[in-house]
Amino acid sequence: MALIHFVNDLLERGGVVVNPETEFPLRRVIDPEGHLTGERSHVSDERLKDFYKWLVTLRTLDQRAWNMQRQGRMGTYAPFSGQEAIQIGAMAALRPDDWICPSYRDWPALIYSGVPMHYIFLNSMGHPQAGHMPENMSVLPVQIVVSGQILHAVGLAWAAKLQGQDRVAVTFFGDGATSQGDFHEALNLASVMKVPAIFIVENNQWAISVPFSRQMNTPTIAQRALAYNMEGIRVDGNDIIAVYQTFHDLQQRVRAGSGPALVEAVTYRLGAHTTADDPTRYRAPEDDARQSSGEPLSRLRKYLQHEHIMDTADFNDIDHEAQSIVEKAVETAESYPPESATTAIFDHVYDKLTPSLHRQKDQFSRNLRAKEGNAHG
Repeated sequence: MALIHFVNDLLERGGVVVNPETEFPLRRVIDPEGHLTGERSHVSDERLKDFYKWLVTLRTLDQRAWNMQRQGRMGTYAPFSGQEAIQIGAMAALRPDDWICPSYRDWPALIYSGVPMHYIFLNSMGHPQAGHMPENMSVLPVQIVVSGQILHAVGLAWAAKLQGQDRVAVTFFGDGATSQGDFHEALNLASVMKVPAIFIVENNQWAISVPFSRQMNTPTIAQRALAYNMEGIRVDGNDIIAVYQTFHDLQQRVRAGSGPALVEAVTYRLGAHTTADDPTRYRAPEDDARQSSGEPLSRLRKYLQHEHIMDTADFNDIDHEAQSIVEKAVETAESYPPESATTAIFDHVYDKLTPSLHRQKDQFSRNLRAKEGNAHG
């Protein structure tokens, strides 16, 4: 009888158990027009200036990388424009020794944390150096397999807990990754073991060409946290102040032992999925214009203007400086000599080659020399 009452009640409510507007409200401090609509805390004027400088520099970097791919100077590239505020805001609130487990669209988080900027170019050039994260950083190489890095974050957070370390593991992934089994397995284990992990969903509304409405039958991703008994939060991913404040408070709770958390940062992918994608085939221009109107860079600039924190001269100086910084990164990346096929294939797997790999490497080298000799003969 109780089951019958439950089903009838569910049908009467249209099958909706969670009201996202009340249980998972969208956290926002500045609106798309740059007006203050919430409480600004923990964020000084100087930090806002620094945030703006980073947003401009990374947007310049992204556009430069796109152009370089179109010029044939590097391979496939996944642009991140529109999602910079999520990554900068989150990383600014974390500590230098916290683990970062990124996807292929999360270079802003890595570069903001200290990974050399030219690595982003080396990555799309296929240079092995891009996979060698600095040894003094708690950073994993970018993950190409969708949602694979979510599992890694759980393992690192669990290890930190077992070793009594005061560290958090954060991982970034797109809305499409939440449809993968790895996502659910990772959240389940993280909840069971109560590890200090923060799962950051960059909901940019599209899993390549599949819109959010076709990916799941829930109005939010944050509410999926309920199934794993962890904290779920929705934040405006285009509002860097709201993002920073959210993570400033959240990382303290997770670090103190509250368990893992799921954050849905709502944003919009301004460009294509990758340089191999054509978004005009599945997105209408008017929708693009509407969705991108409150993107993070222009929103923060408007706020800084409204509050008289920065003026036109300041903005122009930052634009010029960003161009110079990015150009130096390009020059550095293109100065790297290409690695031989033998080195690229065999010398970046183990610290010391096994006897079997030594034999394979020698055989491969002989075959390669023979092929080159025949080509010149």
